This record gives sequence, C-alpha cells and structure tokens, in this order.
Amino acid sequence: MCFPSTARLHTSGMSVPPSPADPGADHDAGPRADRAASEPPAPIEPAASRPRSRLRWAWWLLAYASLGLGIVGIVVPGLPTVPFVLLSAFAAARGSERLHARLLAHRQFGPMIRDWQAHGAVSRRAKWLAVSMMSACAVIMFLTSPKLWMAMTGTAIMAVVAIWLWRRPEPPADRGSR
Repeated sequence: MCFPSTARLHTSGMSVPPSPADPGADHDAGPRADRAASEPPAPIEPAASRPRSRLRWAWWLLAYASLGLGIVGIVVPGLPTVPFVLLSAFAAARGSERLHARLLAHRQFGPMIRDWQAHGAVSRRAKWLAVSMMSACAVIMFLTSPKLWMAMTGTAIMAVVAIWLWRRPEPPADRGSR
C-alpha cells in the first residue's frame, strides 16, 4: 500500500517517486517517474549468482572448525556434537556451498540439519540421547571435580540446555518414527 505523496522503495533499494496511478500522488515528477513506474521491478538474483561475501573465508573457517569440534565431541564426554554440527551447517551455507551440500546429504547429520533448518525441530531420540549424555557427564563431574561448585556450575548449565532442548518442537512425522 502506498500512501499519498510518499515514495515507493524499489527492489534495488533506491527510492522511486510514486506512479501516476497512485491516488493523491504528485504528478509533476517528470518523465523519469513515468519511466520508473512503468518498468517492472528488477528480479531478485538467485543465491548462486550473487557476489561472494568479503567474509566468506571467515564463514568457511567457522564451518570447518565447528565441524571438527563436533567430530571431537563424538568421543569426548561433555563436548556436544549436535550444536557444533548445526553451527557448521549454518556457517557452511554462507562460506562453503560444497561443505553445506555434503552435510545435508550426510546419512546421519543430513536429516537432523534439514529438520533444524526447516522447523527448528529436534527429534525425540536426539533429545533423550542428549539428556542421558548430559546426566552421565554430571555424574562424572560430581565424582571427579576437585571443588563442588565446579560440578554444580557445569550441571546447572547442562540443566538449562536440557530444558531448552525439550522445549524445541519435534519434526513432523512425515518420514516416520526415528
């Protein structure tokens, strides 16, 4: 909706005077306004043809670093895998199309990433697994930490993460149970 005597925003980000068809528009804007109003808006370019970001290297570095931390998190208790893989997919979408495509096509990580990107969803199986791993880590921390406050701080952080995780929606059941 265009209000009288206001300019419309063209898709290129430049201000264009109102067209003569707009009620109450200023018709003394000249031939340039008529030409701009008669032209269709410029089409939005697909992502592949857009110029690459100057910070592409930083996204690329973040993608591979977080993927590396996610892989290490598979074997190191207390270091989560899923958040690092999701961060890697997020950064790879901006810095490495090849890595992003590989992550989406991955047998284990692909469905999880697609569910997160489409719905912000985490499967019930992943929730149970994450909470059970956090519980095991909390027990290990209470048994091995030199100070009680250290174990309590770590356990409190994991409890907050667990609450947040269980509040996330579950993916739609169109692919069947997991």
